[in-house]
Amino acid sequence: MRNPWKRDKGSSNIPSQKTLVILLAFSLLLLFFTFLYPTTSNPNQARKTLNVALKTTHIRPCDCYAAPQASPVFASLVEGVKYPFLFSLSDFGSLPDKPHKNIQRMLKGKHFRKPDISATVQDLLEEKQRENRLFVDVGSNVGMAAFAAAVMGFQVVAFEPIYENLQRICDGIYLNRVADRFTLFAAAASDRIGNVTIHKVVGRLDNSAISQTGAKLAFKSNQEIAVTVPTIPLDEVISENQRVLLIKIDVQGWEYHVLKGASKILSRRKGEAPYLIYEEDDRLLQASNTSTNEIRDFFSSVGYNSCTKHGTDAHCIKD
Repeated sequence: MRNPWKRDKGSSNIPSQKTLVILLAFSLLLLFFTFLYPTTSNPNQARKTLNVALKTTHIRPCDCYAAPQASPVFASLVEGVKYPFLFSLSDFGSLPDKPHKNIQRMLKGKHFRKPDISATVQDLLEEKQRENRLFVDVGSNVGMAAFAAAVMGFQVVAFEPIYENLQRICDGIYLNRVADRFTLFAAAASDRIGNVTIHKVVGRLDNSAISQTGAKLAFKSNQEIAVTVPTIPLDEVISENQRVLLIKIDVQGWEYHVLKGASKILSRRKGEAPYLIYEEDDRLLQASNTSTNEIRDFFSSVGYNSCTKHGTDAHCIKD
């Protein structure tokens, strides 16, 4: 039997001139598209396409693709918001005896209960121009406010120092497909560059606080673990020409230091200064050696003279 791989005597091993021309044209076309549309699987490279004008050189954004994947993952859509999004739970309760209420809802085929802050953020941003406009989320927890803005098309810069919460924000970045408009810092916003000890409350990571007293106010029996995290002022992150629409701050009594670190942003003239939402809990502020009066005096110094209370939150505008 003849070797089926052997060419007939009459055939040639030299490609025809027409074949060479086709191969050359295809190679040039492939090279052109490689340079014109570079591909990347690295989110740090993709982040360069963000419209957000960041200026910090002191700390790099968190790379979710380099972080270990959290496990298990409990994530679901949020009920009752105009722009739906998903977030992933960080605290599960004492499984299996007392699981998180949202886990129970998910097992029953229900969506996660709507966080008030999610609806508030979407209502405030509803009529705002989205392109190149920024929402800043300080004390992001698992991203319930940040994702509410990101799925609307706004650029988001979020600060969260607790590792377990960072993992869940990374889950949400994947699930909501918002990596192109989400910049995450594994740090605590403050009034100076450096480090600080934060006390995380096991089982209630949303109550973690820089003040040990503040961390234990509501959950005295829970274990508390001290960890050191980096700090950075907002003024060192957000460029002078970046339009900031809304800043939300929920840092368990550390609000005054965050606000001082944003003095330049807050000193912008009326119409360019951001809308502010911050937690104003007298007990937590006192545990961090500050007070509501101190915060309001600071606001007056940068031109914010109109604040209204909404539960434990204060909403402030420059009028």
